[in-house]
Amino acid sequence: MENWDEIRTAFQVARLGTVSGAAEVLGVHHATVIRHIDALEKRLGVKLFQRHARGYTPTEPGRDLLSVAQTTEEQFAHLVSRIKGQGETVSGELVVTSIAGVSDLLIPVITSFQEKYPDVRVRFLTDMRVFRLDYGEAHVAIRAGAGPEEPDNVVQPLTRINAGLYASRSYVERFGRPASEAEFDGHRFVCTDAEVTRAPFHRWLRATVHPDQIAFAATEAPAMELAIRNGIGIGFMMVFRAAEDPNLVEILPSRPDWDSPLRIVTHVDLHRTKKVQAFLTHLKESAKDWKSCT
Repeated sequence: MENWDEIRTAFQVARLGTVSGAAEVLGVHHATVIRHIDALEKRLGVKLFQRHARGYTPTEPGRDLLSVAQTTEEQFAHLVSRIKGQGETVSGELVVTSIAGVSDLLIPVITSFQEKYPDVRVRFLTDMRVFRLDYGEAHVAIRAGAGPEEPDNVVQPLTRINAGLYASRSYVERFGRPASEAEFDGHRFVCTDAEVTRAPFHRWLRATVHPDQIAFAATEAPAMELAIRNGIGIGFMMVFRAAEDPNLVEILPSRPDWDSPLRIVTHVDLHRTKKVQAFLTHLKESAKDWKSCT
């Protein structure tokens, strides 16, 4: 289309449902919004909106056009984020994404980083989805495992998180403490609900115990951890988290094949910027002091 302003206007009308709302967001007069919509519909030869007393509702052609407009708007926003991250000062916004299970390790790192660089504002994202670094959704990603990455991503090893098998003292008092996996019969276990998982310790547990022994399964690590602490069954926890709780009993200590490797992922376009490099240096130095990591 020759006139992006008209498409952008239509997108805001569809998003907000009213001409007045779109005019306020765009900083234009409501008559300008109506003129843009009319001109766009005339150029395309179709009605993009149904007008009614409550506002504007997109028609089917309108929804098709506006889905493309939304994607374009998001990509522009991500581009702006990437451009802002390319400055040569350690300031502004830094977006860090990671798996939720290592927040206890990363928050102190971010705290000390901001003490060193007070002009940096950090957004720490732990959503289940993988953030697109090539779209500028994050500057630095902390990811588990050794999965494939986009060719434009820079991948560096960070550490290996040790995992062990634990139970609460209340569970041990009720069911006893198995000395090895040979004594697992009659015991109850906590495990991930996913039959296919990247976590090596959960794969081991599913291969070792009978499915009927899994008394509690969940999709999120915090839920499994709470189940273990509340005595539902024996399950895996990160050693650095279990070590802080005197009410937990170690059933089996960590093994190398249960470790979860952590890696740092950055996009090649932002990897060498001063802000990202400052954070990576600080993160790697801090990780050397992490207990129960190798």
